Amino acid sequence: MAFTASDLSVLAYANNFTLWHYTTVDASVATAGYFNSVTGMLNVNDLIIANIDTDGTPDTTFYVVTANDGSSVTITAYT
Repeated sequence: MAFTASDLSVLAYANNFTLWHYTTVDASVATAGYFNSVTGMLNVNDLIIANIDTDGTPDTTFYVVTANDGSSVTITAYT
């Protein structure tokens, strides 16, 4: 599945940090390039709470934006 911008929302913002929520039927949002269409919104160290595979085996994973070069976004599962 593809990224859907309307499923990404801000939960909190302070001091150049944003806490995001994203919900999707996709089983994995950590694939390369998944969030590339919103490079202008996501900043390094932002946190994304992702509810994934909502129509299958739902799971919640926390991701940190680890890189954003203006054309591609990299996220890593927070452990």
